[in-house]
Amino acid sequence: MDTAPDTAVFRARHWHALPDGRLQCDVCPRLCKLHEGQRGLCFVRARENDALVLTTYGRSSGFCIDPIEKKPLNHFLPGTPVLSFGTAGCNLTCKFCQNWDISKAREVDRLNQSATPAQIADAARRRGCRSVAFTYNDPVIFLEYAVDTAIACHEAGLKTVAVTAGYITKAARGDFYRHIDAANVDLKAFTEGFYRNLCGGRLSDVLDTLVWLRHDTNVWMEITTLLIPGENDGDAEIGALANWVRAELGVDVPLHFSAFHPDWRMRDKPPTPPDTLSRARTIAMERGLHYVYTGNVHDPAGGSTWCHACGALLIARDWYELGPWSLDARGCCRNCGAAAAGVFEPTPGNWGRKREPVRL
Repeated sequence: MDTAPDTAVFRARHWHALPDGRLQCDVCPRLCKLHEGQRGLCFVRARENDALVLTTYGRSSGFCIDPIEKKPLNHFLPGTPVLSFGTAGCNLTCKFCQNWDISKAREVDRLNQSATPAQIADAARRRGCRSVAFTYNDPVIFLEYAVDTAIACHEAGLKTVAVTAGYITKAARGDFYRHIDAANVDLKAFTEGFYRNLCGGRLSDVLDTLVWLRHDTNVWMEITTLLIPGENDGDAEIGALANWVRAELGVDVPLHFSAFHPDWRMRDKPPTPPDTLSRARTIAMERGLHYVYTGNVHDPAGGSTWCHACGALLIARDWYELGPWSLDARGCCRNCGAAAAGVFEPTPGNWGRKREPVRL
């Protein structure tokens, strides 16, 4: 675990041989079936010498210290810095990908920073981070690297964060999330057609992951939905999504509605109007959700945390900068005493909105 192979090739877990001689990857619902020399759709899990390997172990597209709110996580150690990194590739094919230069990469040579799990944990600790985030591309596809890094982080007293689309199998998710403290799951839309046509995946698998995370783990979870004009921003779909979250996950799971900007293979779509995000937030709150946020727009009201019981301002936010803080040491509203859902420390962090690239 402490030494990343020089070749950046690492024997993978969660696969098995099929009767026809192919090897099946069991990490995500695609269940890619590979002949010798083939790679899965993610491009980084491959068959070599009759075994499945992870070709990007120990290599990253870059490291950066971010505010935890950028993940976005508004109820997990607010105001604290998180060391963020990703690799390359993805197991979905989203036409609107906002990180396509990383997630759609087909050349691992772009992974120009090498780091062992222990080095990552040490760098985060020395720079005063409270957690390490696996992000930029989906950590499900670099499961072994993420798990080893998470173990090293816990040994160093750090928390771990996964920013993910939740597209993972039942067989692999226990192994992965056993080592994760918080996750932001990208619920891309609330129709199978959207997932099939724009993402190359299945909504049902993501919903299954969300329900399992909420009821069968101790992972703190928040959800983000990127609203794309004309695709998933209708009132009926937003209302159905919010109703499902309330019924299946509960009213305390924070829901973020984020603004789309034209990118990758959807450059013909306009950016999401701020009014669309405000409307979505209103719809979700009318459905009874306690914590609903807007993202990628300047909206201090929609970015702040409000008490679900009395309406008092609990955590003021302007972009990623924290303002007045009205939670007591127990994480309760100082005005009415109602508990706020989340993982809070007695005082907030003061990292602010800084983004600091890191070279390990």
